[in-house]
Amino acid sequence: MATESQIALYENFKAINTIETASYDQFDVKRGLRNADGTGVIAGLTNIANVHGYVVSDGEKVADEGMLRYRGYDVYDLLDTSVADRRFNFEEVAYLLLMGELPTQEQLDRFIAALDAERELPDGFTASMIMRDTPPDIMNMLQRTILLLYAYDADAEDRSAHHEIHTAISLISRLPRIMVLTYYAKQARYNNGSMIMHRFIPGQSTAETILSMLRPDRQFTAEEARMLDIMLCLHAEHGGGNNSTFATRVLTSSDTDPYSTYAGAIGSLKGSKHGGANHQVLAMQQEIKQNVADWSDEGQVADYLAKIVNKEAFDKTGLVYGMGHAVYTKSDPRAIICKQFAEKLAVGTEFEAEYRLLESIERLAPEVILREKGTSKDMCANIDMYSGFVYSMMGIPEDLFTPLFACARMSGWAAHRFEEIVSGKRIIRPAYKSIRSGKRDYVPMSER
Repeated sequence: MATESQIALYENFKAINTIETASYDQFDVKRGLRNADGTGVIAGLTNIANVHGYVVSDGEKVADEGMLRYRGYDVYDLLDTSVADRRFNFEEVAYLLLMGELPTQEQLDRFIAALDAERELPDGFTASMIMRDTPPDIMNMLQRTILLLYAYDADAEDRSAHHEIHTAISLISRLPRIMVLTYYAKQARYNNGSMIMHRFIPGQSTAETILSMLRPDRQFTAEEARMLDIMLCLHAEHGGGNNSTFATRVLTSSDTDPYSTYAGAIGSLKGSKHGGANHQVLAMQQEIKQNVADWSDEGQVADYLAKIVNKEAFDKTGLVYGMGHAVYTKSDPRAIICKQFAEKLAVGTEFEAEYRLLESIERLAPEVILREKGTSKDMCANIDMYSGFVYSMMGIPEDLFTPLFACARMSGWAAHRFEEIVSGKRIIRPAYKSIRSGKRDYVPMSER
């Protein structure tokens, strides 16, 4: 609760911090590091991923089908379900991102063994760090535990390749355990729940480990584990320009330690305009389900979408969450793959009607926006349109949606940190122009 004196300090907050939009236009400021046509300002180079959603032809942005490649490999090929021996892919994808090449079976086995060897937490860590003063948001706990693990690393300031790779593998291995333990610690502290602490089972994949530790009875189906594995793969990397990966680059360029860097990346991912956007998507979808009597009636769905677009419903922003992306225009390959697996899980179950509703939202939203606003901007569903639905079908609580994203993205963040250490060489330091004109004369206290 703010005191009267504090209120006096903050009452002019907006006025003091406002810069007129015209000033940004006057000085051609690339707000959000975006050009006027929405293309990104090139701030660096990378060999790690290629996120493609448009082409620039004769100086104009032209929409194109979405493409996502990890180290040159198309994500469709990496996750090809027609290959019989590809039950789990996340460990293979993580190896590819970190090491630059697809592993041989021997290399993959060694990598999985290295992950297994790092899953243990320091003695007493769960009771003294995770169960003590548990915050209400799991993302904040992930940040805190990463920073605390710095204290258990005798070589935390070592920037050698050996230490950087070891730290990355350790965090890729430990974050899923920390996430699940924190979830139950939160349930125990805030919701009178039980503190469940299953041991991890050596040899299980990351997806299996998460489900095995999360489920009270430790039971899950092969299809559920495969679906979670796919989600981890789709969230593992998305180029250097997304907010949390750029934050990783910025922090790394200052020569800070890996723990500080990855904690900062998680802070970025938590934001509602980044990884936390899935909560907005789920909340919007829930409101539509509650207010549309017949989900199969496209007219009713379109009418409610029109209310959202016209700022009459949901959060009154006019945004249809789950639609549109900073790069993708015609299609988001992550959403396409996620949707395919979602359909397989949903058809023939009690979730099928909800899946068909999401299909309708995806199909109708661009038409409604064009009709109501006259805007014909190329727009496709992004991965958040279906990711929350997939997690919900597996019984994964909403509290874990963004933390799961963080567990997967650790491998991508680490790859970008490695590349920045080796090739960046300069601290990232863009310019901000001061628009205050002239010098202000100091006024003595007695004259103010």
